[in-house]
Amino acid sequence: MRVKAARALGGDDGIEGPFTSRKLTMYQKILVPIDGSATSARGLQEAIKLAKLTGAKLRLMHVVDQISFAVGMEAATMVTGEMMQMLREGGEQLLKKAQARVEKAGVRVDTVLCDGIAGRVCDLVVEQAESWRAGLIVLGTHGRRGFGRLLMGSDAEMIVRMATVPVLLVRAKEAGAAEATPAS
Repeated sequence: MRVKAARALGGDDGIEGPFTSRKLTMYQKILVPIDGSATSARGLQEAIKLAKLTGAKLRLMHVVDQISFAVGMEAATMVTGEMMQMLREGGEQLLKKAQARVEKAGVRVDTVLCDGIAGRVCDLVVEQAESWRAGLIVLGTHGRRGFGRLLMGSDAEMIVRMATVPVLLVRAKEAGAAEATPAS
């Protein structure tokens, strides 16, 4: 029985399996939506780890969410084309920084910038995953509950509900949670 198990797992008997030194082939394309928050950075960090393990290519995606921006502004202020251009440029810079981080880790990567006027963020992420044929979506989530979730909504929750591929949610660290540090 142990010999069969070892062979099934790709033991040292010359048979390759999922636990040999070759890369896992589970995920070849991983979509990573990013927004510049610490939470999305944690999602990116996990995606890099997975890509290194599986040999996957990452696609970093940023949505210029004009609707949320406009709603967050004072009612008397209008959203101008110049403001939207600034948001797009900021999104491009965000993608460039994240791309450099991924490339430094030795992972293949490309980027896509989407205009949020075309739809909700969750819809755009799901559409991108389908059109690119991603095997996995990895994203950070704040893990809001109760009234905060009701007010803010949850793009992560909607992506999980709508996606046709697996979704890995990476939670933010709890507020006030201390990092383990060695005692002096």
